[in-house]
Amino acid sequence: MDKEIIIRSGATKVDYALTKNGRLIELHKDEDENKFAVSDVFIAKARKVLSGLNASFVNVGYEKDGFLHYHDLGPKYRTQLKFTKQILSGRRKNFKLKDIKLEKELDKSGSIDDVVESGQPILVQVVKEPISTKGPRLSAEISLPGRYVVLVPFSDRISISQKIEDREEKSRLKRLVKSIKPEGFGVIVRTVATGKLVADLDQDLQNLMEKWDRMCSKLHKASFPTKVLTEQSRTHSLMRDVFNDTYTSIIVDDKEVCEEIKEYLSTIAPHKQSIVKYHNPRLPIFEKYGIERQIKTSFGKTVSMSKGAYLVIEHTEAMHVIDVNSGNRSNKADSQEDTALETNLIAATEIARQLRLRDMGGIIVVDFIDMRASENRKKLYEHLREEMSDDRAKHKILPPSKFGLIQITRQRVRQEVKIKTREENPNGNGNEIQAPIVIVQQITEKLERLFKEGNKNITLNAHPFIAAFLTKGVPSIRSKWFMKHKNGKILPRDAYTYLEYKFKDKDGKVL
Repeated sequence: MDKEIIIRSGATKVDYALTKNGRLIELHKDEDENKFAVSDVFIAKARKVLSGLNASFVNVGYEKDGFLHYHDLGPKYRTQLKFTKQILSGRRKNFKLKDIKLEKELDKSGSIDDVVESGQPILVQVVKEPISTKGPRLSAEISLPGRYVVLVPFSDRISISQKIEDREEKSRLKRLVKSIKPEGFGVIVRTVATGKLVADLDQDLQNLMEKWDRMCSKLHKASFPTKVLTEQSRTHSLMRDVFNDTYTSIIVDDKEVCEEIKEYLSTIAPHKQSIVKYHNPRLPIFEKYGIERQIKTSFGKTVSMSKGAYLVIEHTEAMHVIDVNSGNRSNKADSQEDTALETNLIAATEIARQLRLRDMGGIIVVDFIDMRASENRKKLYEHLREEMSDDRAKHKILPPSKFGLIQITRQRVRQEVKIKTREENPNGNGNEIQAPIVIVQQITEKLERLFKEGNKNITLNAHPFIAAFLTKGVPSIRSKWFMKHKNGKILPRDAYTYLEYKFKDKDGKVL
């Protein structure tokens, strides 16, 4: 299995595409103007305290105040507040926590009025970026993520990732971390720490401690609000959170970013440095590896799948709704139930991909094709869970309801990825039409389906622009059809509208 990270660097943004066997599975954008990214830490002031919501609105410099709920203050909030005030006033020069006196922990059922006042300085971390009309979601429980561990100030707890199932490995990691953990800090051990030596974990902890010191040093005499901690490089955070030994190549179109990644890999995975490759940007990197085409064909309202099935994806403020359709597919299954199961399994695989690709969060309701057999509904549920097992976002999937609906909740921490797949109509009437590349994809998929159904001597009638696109280049799309099927005639039709097309058999009958 080939897994690649393809990075396109621009003047103001960097795009990251993650592919599996050449198929796009995730797309990330890092833009310079994003000043409120997840994990950024601010020293700010509480603006309003609302006892009815048991929350406070905090001014972090965004047009909408950030939202901080009482439960996101954390049990050690009083201790952190005292520590922050000491640094702000200049009374504390040492940022180690081994000598700090712990204050009384917050009561889980307490009220925010008792601990937060309007105008009070507060150290907060972004846990959810601004979305739609809402400001960022904040937490006063600061955590510093590293490659193998996460450092949690004002805690003494050691937690091991639940994805590490081996009990002996869990015990080993807990012993190692306990021997090197800084006093006054808790540690969460990440899944990628499996099998790592104590030296690797210790180096990661030392890096995080240096980051903690840099953050604290910025607090003294800081104005409000001020960002005191951010990722030095989005590339570093991507490598830290996404990269693992299963990736076979990392391709970059910027020499500086390429060297940066190689340098970073030299510290965490020296044996993987050789997979980093530089791509000459004379040919756009997303064009070279087919990413641009996949983006255009994957982000529309309708998503085509194999065997003629398709999804319809609707977005609302409250939730996302996905409808599964079998289309006009040809099927050799023994019964309608088997057809429904086959289509639903294909759809479940594509839905898992679409959720990651678009970074859809919140509530997602999927209307699968009805199935009567309970064992088939169970098979669909287990298949969807398996397909979503690689999804790094926290999610929960409920079993199918009596109406055949499956409900999914998925963590939403940033804006959903939206790509425009419609373009201005070249006829100049002010309307928008589907991008031509999407139509070409639909033509190719339908042609493959017609060939599989046993049709021969097929002729495609299309607008001259589309016909020219299919016949240009060496090898052209048409020549590939001919080499594979020994058939594939294209007839330009001036009478057709720009994106109109029809397939006909040798007798001129529309297929």
